Amino acid sequence: MIIPIRCFSCGKPIAHLWEEYKERVKKGEEPKKVLDELGLKRYCCRAMFLGQVDLIEEVSKYKKF
Repeated sequence: MIIPIRCFSCGKPIAHLWEEYKERVKKGEEPKKVLDELGLKRYCCRAMFLGQVDLIEEVSKYKKF
């Protein structure tokens, strides 16, 4: 739902890169190129970005009990 602060596998801080990644991919850039330029070389960190699904807007619609 929300990008983790650090990669679960290696512990590298990655959350500060999420907004820039999302904006650049939305503009039409290739995700591989963006990840390379952001310095995400390890496959575990790349998987965190590629597997992320923004559901916060979906979840916020429902009432909390």
